[in-house]
Order: sequence, then C-alpha cells, then structure tokens
Amino acid sequence: MPQGKPLVVPDDGLTTRQRRNRPLLAIHTGDGKGKSTAAFGLALRGWNQGWRIGVFQFVKSAKWRIGEQTVLERLGRLHEETGEGGPVQWHKMGSGWSWSRREGSEEDHALAAAEGWAEIKRRLGAQTHDLYVLDEFTYPMKWGWVDVDDVVATLASRPGFQHVVITGRAADPRLVEIADLVTEMTKVKHPMDAGQKGQRGIEW
Repeated sequence: MPQGKPLVVPDDGLTTRQRRNRPLLAIHTGDGKGKSTAAFGLALRGWNQGWRIGVFQFVKSAKWRIGEQTVLERLGRLHEETGEGGPVQWHKMGSGWSWSRREGSEEDHALAAAEGWAEIKRRLGAQTHDLYVLDEFTYPMKWGWVDVDDVVATLASRPGFQHVVITGRAADPRLVEIADLVTEMTKVKHPMDAGQKGQRGIEW
C-alpha cells in the first residue's frame, strides 16, 4: 500500500468516500505483545474524532487498573466538561461488570462472559458506541463461554457505523474470515524470556 493507496480498486459501485468510510471489524491476535496496546491506541484516535468509545475487558481482574484506563476515563471526563472528543465507557468483567457489580460473580467467569457479550449485543443493536474495544475477547470464545457462531453472525450484521476491535491470542478462524483487518503479533524476543517480570509503564 504505497503512500496509503490501495493496490486494487474493487468494482463494487461505491465511491471513494463511501469505500473509505465503512465500519471495520479488526482483530489483534498472535502470541506477541501489543495487541491490547494497539487497540487502546485506536480508541485514543477515535476519541479525538469525537467517537463514542466503549471498552469491555474480558478476563482481567477488575482490581487491576491499567494505565490506558486512567487516561481514557480522564478523556471521557474532559468530554463531559468541555465537549472535546467523545464519551468514554470502560467496563471490566473481573468482579461483575461495571453495570451490575454483583458480589461473587468472579467465581463464575463463564456466566459473566456470557452476560458481557449479551450486553454488547444489546449495545450493537442500539448503536450505542462508534468504537467497541473487546479486550481479550478471543479467550471466552476459545473456552466455550461465548458462542463463536453467534458472535460472527452478530458482528457481520451489526447496523449503522460501528467499528469493533477484538484482541487476544488464537482468534477463531470463523472470526478471522469475516474481519476486515487482522494483525498477528509475532513474538521475536521478550524480557520475560530472560526472567524479567512486567514493569510499570510497559505492561500497565
């Protein structure tokens, strides 16, 4: 793609503007570091465009606060105060989703994951957000907590102009097939291979 130009122009009857402004399904997968980091960077770009941002973190504990959450939530407050950028919502599954906070739900991860996906489906139907970051969402699908075929059908038929980015290792081939943008992070070297634990500012 020299100078950001596509190598081919499809005969699809769309104008350049129409083809450029289509909602995308992106997947960040692979064993390398940076899948979530790239997705949150995309959220920052979207916020700057005034998009409504919705982040849904699967798997991670609600007690573990990453740096991107602090930044994006502050940007959400800035939007509320000044109108700059767009609104931001950040939800975690770890101890009950942000909208429920049920005690003990961390003991039933499968149920919590299914609840999270059901809420995302409702929001997609209502066109609540312009960008959905489904962080580590490949794992509930891999573990059978969320039905892959339901995810594929829902995302393929989502209405309006809604971008979705999904992160996590081992993305299901059915999901990859319908995606518009798939990036596989390949690990070449990592400090943990030499016994170094994650560090502040790099991992969180």
